[in-house]
Amino acid sequence: MCQVGEDYADPASDGPPAPRPGREQKCVKCKEGLPVVVIRAGDAFCRDCFKAFYIHKFRAVLGKNRLIFPGEKVLLAWSGGPSSSSMVWQVLEGLSRDSAKRLRFVPAVVYVDEGAACGQSPEARAKTLAEMKLILQTIGFPWHVVALEEVFDLPPSVLRCFAQEPVGTEGAYKAAVDSFLQQQHMLGPEGAGDSLSPAQGEEQLSWPCTQDPQKPNKLPTAAQTEALSRLFDSVKTLTAKEELLQTLRTHLILHVARTHGCSKVMTGDSCTRLAIKLMTSLALGRGAFLAWDTGFSDERHGDVVVVRPMRDHTLKEVAFYNRLFAVPSVFTPAIDTKAPEKASIHRLMEAFLLRLQAQFPSTISTVYRTSEKLVKAPRDGCAAGPPGPRCLLCMCTLDVDTVDSATAFGAQTPLHLSQMQPPAPLPTVPSCSAGMGRAQGCCWVAGSCEREDPRARVVEQLCYGCRVNMKDLPSLDPLPPYILAEAQLRSQRAWVEQQIQEYLVEDSDNEVQTGES
Repeated sequence: MCQVGEDYADPASDGPPAPRPGREQKCVKCKEGLPVVVIRAGDAFCRDCFKAFYIHKFRAVLGKNRLIFPGEKVLLAWSGGPSSSSMVWQVLEGLSRDSAKRLRFVPAVVYVDEGAACGQSPEARAKTLAEMKLILQTIGFPWHVVALEEVFDLPPSVLRCFAQEPVGTEGAYKAAVDSFLQQQHMLGPEGAGDSLSPAQGEEQLSWPCTQDPQKPNKLPTAAQTEALSRLFDSVKTLTAKEELLQTLRTHLILHVARTHGCSKVMTGDSCTRLAIKLMTSLALGRGAFLAWDTGFSDERHGDVVVVRPMRDHTLKEVAFYNRLFAVPSVFTPAIDTKAPEKASIHRLMEAFLLRLQAQFPSTISTVYRTSEKLVKAPRDGCAAGPPGPRCLLCMCTLDVDTVDSATAFGAQTPLHLSQMQPPAPLPTVPSCSAGMGRAQGCCWVAGSCEREDPRARVVEQLCYGCRVNMKDLPSLDPLPPYILAEAQLRSQRAWVEQQIQEYLVEDSDNEVQTGES
């Protein structure tokens, strides 16, 4: 049984070390080739068998879930790292003409430049973008490069959950595949052979996000870069910075997907990264959303579904594959690069799991298999009911009660005060004679002025995990305008609904049964 402060002995002293693959050892798959990769103890693969094993895992996770229909537009979120680069390479090989089980969707790539949030100089950012564009042009997919500063131009609608199309059954998926194959057959052998290539997919489906290599990207303005730097400089802890960066990145990718008509977004989260994310989310109070944060599919946004096809691959497998088959990748400094181990919860949990994995090789797989058993169940078992209010940042269903007070999360005014009064007025409403202004939360109620903490209006629309992170942001002023605008709109809508609640007529079950009889 594990105890606090227990010192584990060196694994090498417990027994003889595992034998390394020698010339006499053969591949565990074909029993003929010389092994070049040892994935687990005793699992030595030759080059060809390892490639087949790696590709099969990628195709199997897509085929098992059957969420991506033929001809569907899919946006590949590429960060330049090993996992996302391997994902893009798997899609590229899956669309090739000589592929055994060809992929039938139409992909495009999006890259988010986070250099301003990570403290990179303009010269370093330009050098990284040049390397990224060179790889994107080599791949040949339609691509789109956006800077993180563009979050200051996002509309408030990006934080709204739109209606999701009904998920097709297995029969509907097979019917869609048959219909797609018939269309390709009608185009002829040449058209069918090239229909899934990037250029042909762009021509047939009018993919709008291909960028001209000769045309420069829209560079962020100096004001946007300064605003983004001011936002991240105002956050106190590295943990909150990493969560905020992930939130803003997700909002930006979601906006790009909706703008270009993509219904699916692929991310390169590996098995190791998801295991670390699961433990980190538990430590951050996001246990209610583990199934969305670590599962294969994430439907919280409604019309855009996030899928994770690399979730069965460990970082070790990804590194070996990229090295053996020359998959290009670009190193980009992250916000926690060169940070000490205890600088954030993310770094601490990553170091803990990787150190434990080195001593106990089944650690990552055990944590990962636990995440597979998580179920996306709504609160109180209301599976057929309408979705409840969503978090303003992560867009998950709120896991806190409405009677909770915001004072526990840094606000100065209880939430029931904001429920009794209308939210702060729009800028067109004249300010009161007290001179507090809109920044201090002046409320215009029947000619009287009441003090209200504007922070409470935002905090009451956050889940528990986002509320904890918001404590490390002293002021709401540096936040992007679309977040504050959506918070004000939701507050106004909630106050109006509360005012007209007494005038609404609701039929009870007894009255309905009496009327039917």
